[in-house]
Amino acid sequence: MVELVLLRHGESTANFTNTYTGWSDVPLTAKGVAQAQAAGAALAATGIQFGHVHTSVLQRAIATAYLVQDAIGQNWLPITKSWRLNERHYGALRGLNKQRTRDLFGASQVAAWRRSYCDLPPLLAHAQGGRRYAGFPRAIVPRGESLQDAEARLVPYWVDEIAPRLIAGQPQLVVAHGSTLRALIKYLEGISDAAIDGVEVANAQPIVYKLDAGLNILSKRVLPTH
Repeated sequence: MVELVLLRHGESTANFTNTYTGWSDVPLTAKGVAQAQAAGAALAATGIQFGHVHTSVLQRAIATAYLVQDAIGQNWLPITKSWRLNERHYGALRGLNKQRTRDLFGASQVAAWRRSYCDLPPLLAHAQGGRRYAGFPRAIVPRGESLQDAEARLVPYWVDEIAPRLIAGQPQLVVAHGSTLRALIKYLEGISDAAIDGVEVANAQPIVYKLDAGLNILSKRVLPTH
């Protein structure tokens, strides 16, 4: 048996203002910092000794991972930061208030963009990268993504980086984002394309899976942090 912990970052400034973020790099709020510390305290109480930490290349997830490592007394752990764990890219919705998009496009259309598996948001005219992606092919930076697209880039990271360590008996901590964790949960639990619409991942609420030697799920629980 081995543990896998999935954790969405604490509240970000974009969460606070209710705006689409995606690959935009925004910090945690003071509340988000406190949430990350509380998540770390909850994980510390489990006594899990992690072998590796995985996060995206976006500061809200990285900062959360660092705060959790401090709280569990395991800040010496190796950490891998990968664009494959970035939040889903919301394309031309990026930076817009979510209620404003409902007013502009209608609630049903926005719900499809946000929650469905296959629907694409309006795309950017041009992909917008930056130095953190400079060492990769330009094609990795999208103009916008569906949840299906996010899953397609995330699963190779699971296969190459996370699953082998779990099979070796090393508990793994993944600190990422709401949509990419939804995509990973869909993959791990075999959730249907239609049913994933109802899956929500709250900020800074650790999800603890116990897996067998074949990485089949034995149990799942969400740790209370209050």
